[in-house]
This record gives sequence, C-alpha cells and structure tokens, in this order.
Amino acid sequence: MGSGRASLAGGLKWKLESKNRGISIRCDAAVAEKEATDTPGEKFEYQAEVTRLMDLIVHSLYSHKEVFLRELVSNASDALDKLRFLSVTEPSLLGDAGELQIRIKPDPDNGTITITDTGIGMTKEELIDCLGTIAQSGTSKFLKALKENKDLGADNSLIGQFGVGFYSAFLVAEKVVVSTKSPRSDKQYVWEAAADSSCYVIREETDPENLIRRGTQITLYLRPDDKYEFSEAARIQGLVKNYSQFVSFPIYTWQEKSRTVEGEKKKKTKTEKYWDWELANETKPIWMRNPKEVEKDEYHEFYKKTFSEFLDPVAYTHFTTEGEVEFRSVLYIPGMGPLNNEDVVNAKTKNIRLYVKRIFISDDFDGELFPRYLSFVKGVVDSNDLPLNVSREILQESRIVRIMRKRLVRKTFDMIQEISESENKEDYKKLWENFGRFLKLGCIEDSGNHKRLTPLLRFHSSKSEEELISLDDYVENMPENQKAIYYLAADSLKSAKSAPFLEKLVQKDIEVLYLVEPIDEVAIQNLQTYKEKKFVDISKEDLELGDEDEVKERETEQEYNLLCDWIKQQLGDKVAKVQVSKRLSSSPCVLVSGKFGWSANMERLMKAQALGDTASLEFMRGRRILEVNPDHPIVKDLKAACKNAPDSTDAKRAVDLLYDTALISSGFTPDSPAELGNKIYEMMAMALGGRWGRSEDEEAETEVADSGAGESSDAVIEPSEVRTESDPWSD
Repeated sequence: MGSGRASLAGGLKWKLESKNRGISIRCDAAVAEKEATDTPGEKFEYQAEVTRLMDLIVHSLYSHKEVFLRELVSNASDALDKLRFLSVTEPSLLGDAGELQIRIKPDPDNGTITITDTGIGMTKEELIDCLGTIAQSGTSKFLKALKENKDLGADNSLIGQFGVGFYSAFLVAEKVVVSTKSPRSDKQYVWEAAADSSCYVIREETDPENLIRRGTQITLYLRPDDKYEFSEAARIQGLVKNYSQFVSFPIYTWQEKSRTVEGEKKKKTKTEKYWDWELANETKPIWMRNPKEVEKDEYHEFYKKTFSEFLDPVAYTHFTTEGEVEFRSVLYIPGMGPLNNEDVVNAKTKNIRLYVKRIFISDDFDGELFPRYLSFVKGVVDSNDLPLNVSREILQESRIVRIMRKRLVRKTFDMIQEISESENKEDYKKLWENFGRFLKLGCIEDSGNHKRLTPLLRFHSSKSEEELISLDDYVENMPENQKAIYYLAADSLKSAKSAPFLEKLVQKDIEVLYLVEPIDEVAIQNLQTYKEKKFVDISKEDLELGDEDEVKERETEQEYNLLCDWIKQQLGDKVAKVQVSKRLSSSPCVLVSGKFGWSANMERLMKAQALGDTASLEFMRGRRILEVNPDHPIVKDLKAACKNAPDSTDAKRAVDLLYDTALISSGFTPDSPAELGNKIYEMMAMALGGRWGRSEDEEAETEVADSGAGESSDAVIEPSEVRTESDPWSD
C-alpha cells in the first residue's frame, strides 16, 4: 500500500540448530533475491524471524482488533500523499487513473474486506523491500530521502513511522492478498501471505478482470470468529468515522441504501434497497483551518457532530502552539454539566480526542492531558509528533506531554477568564452552575494554579443572598480597616443566614461569604489567602473584628468570670472553656470550634462519610468553646442564679438546656436527640403549668394517672374481656 509500515532492522535469517547441550541460536546474513522472474508463485523468505514477531503483533502489540482498519487506511493515505507530492515534479505519475481516494468494500457472504487506494502503488522490488521486511517503513524512508535532498517540500503529514501497521491486518485476517500497480511499472504484482506462515508469495497479475490502473488493493480474508463483526458495512462505516474521519482524502464505503420507486401502478410506490458508495469522512478537520476564517456556527456544528451533543457549547477556543511542542487544538466548554457526581471525581473521560496527523489515536486518558478538575472540557488535540508507543494507542509520559498539558490548561483558563469578564453575565452564571464544583476541586488539587482559579470562584454572601459574587467584588467592598475575608460554612443558605455567628458582623456591616456546598470549606482552606487577605472562619474561636474596645471587654470579662467558671463546672468535659462572646448581639450563647479543629459543618460532613473513621472523628473534633452574650436576659438571670443559688436544680437544668440549644443553633448534632427532646418537654411543662386555666377535674385525672401507673401495670386484662357500653358485638 505504498507505506509498507513493516520490519525489524535486519536482513537476518534465523536458523535454529540443535546441539548436544540444548538449543543455540545462530544468525546468518541473508539478502532476499530481488531480481524479477517470470516464475509464477515464486517464494521469498521474510527478512526476520517473522513467526515470533507476527505472534507479538497479533497478540501483544495492539489492545483492540478494530485498529487494523485505522492502520490500513493510514497506509492508503500515505500512499496518496506520496503520489500527490511526487506528481508536482512528475505530473505523468497521475496519468488517467482517476482522483485520489480510498474505497472500502466489506463482503459478508465471502467474509472479506477490500481496501483500495489510487496512490503511488509498489513495484515488485518495493513489495519485497516494504512488505517482506517487518518493521521497515516505506514512509520513513521517503521522508528521510526528502530530508537528505534538502527538499523544502517535505510533506510532514505522512503518518507511517514504525513499519508494523500493515501487519495489524493479521489481527482479524487469516490471509492477506495485496494487489499493487506502480505508475513507474508496466506490470501489476500480487503479494499473498497467510497469518501463520513464515513466507509470502509474489506473482504477476495476468487476469484482465483484476487489473487496476494505479494504486494498491488489499483483500483481507477474515478469521471465522471475526467474520461476522468486521464484514458488516455498518461496523466498517463506524470505524472509519471514529478513527479516520479527518483523513485528507475522501474515503468511500460500500453501504446499503434505500430509495422510493414507483410500482406498476402509478399511484403506488415501494421502497427498494440497493448498494452504493457513500462518503464516510464528510466532516473536515476544523482545527487545521485559520481561526479567522471559521464561523461560530461551524464550531458549534463540529462540536455537536464530534461529541454527539445537542446543546451549543458555552464557549470555545481555537489555537495553535509553536516552539518546542507544536500542536493544534479546539477546546469547548459544554452547555450542560455531568448528570451524576461520579463524573466529577472521575479523571478518565472520553472528552479529549487525540489525533496524530489527523488520525484518531485515543480518547482514553487518565489525567495525562488535563487535570481531573478540568475533565469537563471537551475538544480535539492534533500533533504531528507525539511520544506514542509502537501500536500508536498509548501516549507515553514525557516532558513533551507535560508541556502540552501545561499549555492546554493555560488556554482553558484563558477561555474561562474571558467568559467571566464578558458583559453577558448569564454565560458565566451558566458555566458556574454546571462546573463550579470542578473549579473548587482545582483549589484543592492544583496549588500551582491558585492565582488563576481564585478570581473564577463565586459565592453567596450576607450582602448578596440572591446573586453570586466574586472574591474581587468582596475585596472591593471591604471597609478600609477590615483585614480579613470572613466566611461561614453551613449546610444550606437558609441555615447560614440565620446562624448566630453572624449577628455582630451584620450589625457592623461586615460582609460574610456563605459556603453552602460540601466542597466549599475545604477549597477555601486550601487557598488560605487572597490579595494578602486571610480567610477567617467566623465559627471558630479568637474572632477579631478589628474595632474592639479592649478596656470595656476586660471589664465585662471580669464581671462574668464567676458565671463562666460556674457554667464550665456544670458542663464538665462537654466544653473546653466558657467565655464572653464578641460575636453575639441577640442570641444568648453560641458554641464555637477550636482554631485547629473541625468546624460544625466539617464535622457533619465527616460523619456522613461512608468509610469514616470514628477514632479520627473524636480526635479532630477538638475543642468546643461556649460563648455567652452578657447583654442577653437569660445570661443575666443565670448570673444572678450563680451568685444567689449556685446549687439550684432548675438553674443547672437551664445551663444544660442552654448548652444543648447552642449545640443545635451552632450547627452541631446532639449526641442524643431524644434526651434533648425530653429536656425541652420538661421546660415546656414548667413554663406552661396551668397558664390557661386547666380544669380541676383534668388536673386530678392527671395526678391519678401519674400515681396509678405502677398499680395498674400489675393487672393483666385479656383483649377479649375489654368491652365498651356501645360495643355492637357484645352479647
């Protein structure tokens, strides 16, 4: 097929000789005879120990059988490219053999596939040289010759480089027949080999029916177990569209079609099926064009066809990078996010399609080209020179790949940044709704790109409960004396707005960010600062608002020292300490976390983990500090109780209930909700106690019920003995 991607370095014929002490391997230099002879069915030995090598190709080199078609179509494309290049200086090579094209015809009845190109073809000597020497690439030789001649027209779009692609035909074929005609030769030759044979046959084609004007025709006789899959026209069409969609020459496949024809009676019509050639690679590689010449609708159409999408993308970018690594790419941000959370944490997606010289290589990547948090980006990447393994399926880790990844990530950030700064705010709002979680994940996983990620973040706040704001907006609205960015993590926007931690900050007109998604708090903790402003969690101890009256605070602390010590004595180990609060204005108390422990929100999230560790939960729970509001009536009453009746049972009950209530209002989960419920019922009973004039009879019944509960429990009453006066079933 002109590329002949075949052959180990060599020209060696291996012979095994048995000796007394086992088997030794001896190699003799052997040069295949290349003189043309008229003997039909002349046999030639392969120029390598081919049986073992063929076994490696068939069983080890390729992970998917279907790639045989990609390799053979690539060979055909190379043959056409060579002819096109050579015809510039030798127009006679084109002759009258028709346009440059590839045709693929499956035959289910005979279990064959025939691939025909109108390329450069091969002479007998080239057949021996290219197909008889495994791992010798005709394409590589061609490019080398061009470079040696310092020909400025060297075509870098040729695909073949390893010389084993042709032999991938034996993945599915038990026999391969190659019929080829070079415009430089008057004769047409046929190369034939079986999968398990160590030799091949070359003969001259003499049958007029089988003669071709120019090019190469490969016929694969499929194995019995592959016959039904790969001889189906629809399957071949699908493989061409997947792997060879963007080959620069037209590829026609033999397809079944239908048409409406008139019957014998003119009024009736019937559907008639017929077979005809159909162009399989209609979509053009849009990334090969100049971005200035491509319309927006063309980008959208390409996106929908390539990725089977129905919505327009939110944004796209088309670029070419030059220098150490050269590649072209078109990247898209989809119009809709993933439907389940698994896609958020799964780095292996099919969103990036890698091409080498317009031939599809793979879309199965595990973070090589894009980090996990940008896995939602879809697009194509096409390079002329990538570190591929011999099967051209695996992108090997190398410095080039790291440079590519860095540039792709940078271009993606530029695209997102451009949307965030555009006048149409709805576009970025849509992007954030769909992919905001991904960008927050980036704050956790990619510290090197914090500067690019942080301006893209959006949150609700105490001053913007409806619309999301950026950190730039927050910093811009900060008072001059504010030295930190305050935030509060909660399970919902409603919980955050009503949290007691906010009271003093709202009163002082300080804006607080609401972190209401599970990932928010971890993301912000990884950022630590933004524009030299620290992030401060207002639900933790030692909150400094910057305008405190130290003298007044010290006086208040001294005044309430006795109460704090008394409450700490009642609560014991439930709290690390009790202190006067700087953050409350209307609530009696609040429970704050230690500076280095989990917040209430984080504790809730860690408890919900399926594989959570209870031991670490207890360790990370850390200190809990009860802060009391000295201006609240309840706290003033407790202060009086502490002074006048420190042993009062009711006062101790009130302290206990105060702690449990603070636990809930601060976002923590009580250890025993039922026990807390009973305490509330007791306090309700004490508070209500006949306030609305309960009758004396009801009070008496209540007392009897309470006192007689123990006595009545001894009497056993059978269900059948229970009767009522109005029982209709009584005797």
